[in-house]
Amino acid sequence: MQLSLFVPCSLAFTNWLQGHLLPCPFKYFTGIDCPGCGFQRSVVALMQGQLNTSLALYPATIPLLLAIVYTFADNFFKLDTPQKVIKKTSYITVAGIMLISYTIKMAHLYGL
Repeated sequence: MQLSLFVPCSLAFTNWLQGHLLPCPFKYFTGIDCPGCGFQRSVVALMQGQLNTSLALYPATIPLLLAIVYTFADNFFKLDTPQKVIKKTSYITVAGIMLISYTIKMAHLYGL
């Protein structure tokens, strides 16, 4: 497939995706952002090549995507040790990034 054919298709897909993002049920019922709010927009920005925007929207996007890819690769190729050290470390790292960024976001929104 030629790149010239791929680029318009990917642009059309990301434009379509922007108009069809899933609403957050937690935010709908409580009015408060959940720890995952911003992930979809961050992935769309990443797909469009906007790395800074993606990181600003949801800092855990890239580590989370890498952890997901590694998990699938580990399930298929058995890459990790029997104690699953790499997987556990990546999950803890992603959870830490999510928790810290959510805390900062809430502190900024509510002036704490």
